[in-house]
Amino acid sequence: MSTQPRRTQVAIVGAGPSGLLLGHALRMAGIAVLVVERQSRDYVESRIRAGVLETTTADLMDRLGLGARMRAQGLVEKGFNLADGQRLIRIDLDKLVGRHVLVYGQTELTRDLIAAAPDRGLEIVWEAKDVALHDVESSPRVTWAGGEVAADFIAGCDGYHGPSRRAVPDGRSFEKAYPFGWLGVLADVPPCHDELIYANHERGFALASMRSPTRSRYYVQVGLDEKLADWPDERFWEELALRLGPDAAAGLVTGPAIEKSIAPLRSFVFEPMRHGRLFLAGDAAHIVPPTGAKGLNLAASDVTYLAEALTAFYGAGDEAGLTGYSARALSRVWKAERFSWYLTSLMHRFPEAGPFERAMQVAELDYIAGSDAARTTIAENYVGLPL
Repeated sequence: MSTQPRRTQVAIVGAGPSGLLLGHALRMAGIAVLVVERQSRDYVESRIRAGVLETTTADLMDRLGLGARMRAQGLVEKGFNLADGQRLIRIDLDKLVGRHVLVYGQTELTRDLIAAAPDRGLEIVWEAKDVALHDVESSPRVTWAGGEVAADFIAGCDGYHGPSRRAVPDGRSFEKAYPFGWLGVLADVPPCHDELIYANHERGFALASMRSPTRSRYYVQVGLDEKLADWPDERFWEELALRLGPDAAAGLVTGPAIEKSIAPLRSFVFEPMRHGRLFLAGDAAHIVPPTGAKGLNLAASDVTYLAEALTAFYGAGDEAGLTGYSARALSRVWKAERFSWYLTSLMHRFPEAGPFERAMQVAELDYIAGSDAARTTIAENYVGLPL
């Protein structure tokens, strides 16, 4: 005797930031949701990711009533710096565009969203193996080993490797793989500077960032063939100090790495972000190099658009937001991809680049240092374009 699958209004595949933000936004609107995640809760909560929040992302957390810890522990950054090996070129966000960013680790934001789920009636199925999507054009279902849910709509928030994007036939992918990676180190040492520093050095890129007044996150550009074993702590700190330049390195405090990893860089966009009753959000549809601090923030803007569209549909039968979701989201995605590509191209050393390309980087940085207009363009993109 067959049994009917569970039913919900929106099935969300993936319990990363995009899936959790969407789930909370829909529950606040009284929409029934089930989140299905293939990994364990411990795994999701321990992933080390970016930590620069645009105003729009921080505001979304506030609207959800989940921003208290973020506001108490997050670091307000009213500016950041580009370094050329000799000087710091400050991008004064507050002065140039009247806004700022908030440094608050994606790991912490994810924990906040998960911790609040039970009280908000947001159910999450953890360790759901063999997740698959079915009938997304008409009668959507999500199945996993030992479970099944039928839904009005599916939100694919399951990242680059998840099954949601593969359920969109005839989609188009745009991709650029960069010929280098970032070696990242997390250490319990105070930051070398009170603002982020993006450094362009003849030996390669470096980034000085922070997670708290006592915890720092640093990166250096490395080749794709390099291994963690090639980078003992002593070598990393020496190379970082060299690339940051004398001003920033003067405040550098070293210590043992509590986490160390190498991540490749790529730009990726998938179109369209809707097929039938399936909607893609976050890394399922787009990836940016971390240079522009846009990954999590693009996920938050996708969620804002999709939550508005679904709320209008269930509240008033208005399908305009659902119909226009893909085009609306992609318009912001492509602008963020452009900015991330620009900063990546400006601040990194490319293996094929010669003296001319290096001179162009130096000239561009010199132009930025002397131009309010150039710094304003960078600032308005960094804090996040309007939704």
